Amino acid sequence: MDELSKIHFWETLLRTTLAFIVLLIMARIMGKKQISQLTFFHYVTGITIGSIAAEIAGQNETPFVDGIIAMIWWALLTLFMSYIALKSKKARVILDDQPTIVMYEGRLVEEAMKKSRLHLNDLNMMLREQSIFSIKDVQYAILETNGNLSVLKKAGQEPATKKDVNAPAPEPKYIPTEIISDGKIVKKNLTELNLTEEWVYEQLKKQGIGKVEHVFYAEIQMDGSLYIHRSSEAEK
Repeated sequence: MDELSKIHFWETLLRTTLAFIVLLIMARIMGKKQISQLTFFHYVTGITIGSIAAEIAGQNETPFVDGIIAMIWWALLTLFMSYIALKSKKARVILDDQPTIVMYEGRLVEEAMKKSRLHLNDLNMMLREQSIFSIKDVQYAILETNGNLSVLKKAGQEPATKKDVNAPAPEPKYIPTEIISDGKIVKKNLTELNLTEEWVYEQLKKQGIGKVEHVFYAEIQMDGSLYIHRSSEAEK
């Protein structure tokens, strides 16, 4: 290792150590809300501050003092904007947005889902992460500002209900699975469930629906029945 390499080695260690200490202090000052990245705003600022720290530590060409100033100033701007959001409701909505109700009284709110760019597949995945395998079991679902989904189940759908009343719990015939999404039959799921399109049309006919396009979402239930949510246009 030549003399120049040694200098770069010790300089990198020093820069990394100092950047680490400054970053640790700022994280402490900025508080739990920043660390937990509760909103998109805090998520972005957290990534930016971390990127600046990495730039300071890994790039010898970057002036150390300039990097530290940029990192501290970004943290101060974040604290300043958080203070404004604390004092002003309008500013809080601009910075953090606000929760969006995507299911209301057991019904999908299509406009809210479109506005949030939330697909049915994404919604089902988020529900499954909370051990909810059927949209039919949901009374309210709220998409929070941090991207998480808060769910209130319908009365009687709590996991311990059947056990508490000693009610029979038959083995499910199916895993709740989407059959129709955005007015189109999900053929792949039908094949996996050994069902046919004719069966789907028959189920729709029983519920007075003549076209698949009139269905925003349809899901087979554990007992083999079909839960259907009509499209908003079909209900007009």
